[in-house]
Amino acid sequence: MSTEADHLVAFNTIMDEVRQERARQDARFGVQDHPNGTSPQFKGLADAARNATRKAVNEQRVTWFHVLKEEFWEAMAESDRTALRAELIQVVAVGVAWIECIDRNP
Repeated sequence: MSTEADHLVAFNTIMDEVRQERARQDARFGVQDHPNGTSPQFKGLADAARNATRKAVNEQRVTWFHVLKEEFWEAMAESDRTALRAELIQVVAVGVAWIECIDRNP
């Protein structure tokens, strides 16, 4: 059984890997300032992903793909900078949770 301390070590390892990847990206591409590319036009896709996830949860067949797709499309549908930032935090957090699951279940 995993302890809170084990979880923290695993989490910190993942964050170290993310920091290393960000450093590689900056070294390769420099600081990037692209437009967001988000739009309310993606709301339909966000709604569809949310509904598919809810259905999968109700049918006890939810996957990480469902969860990440929902969070991704919610971010893509957001035009408010503050709300977009919050949605992107959720995307990253789901990615981390997915990695933690992979690491726990070899």
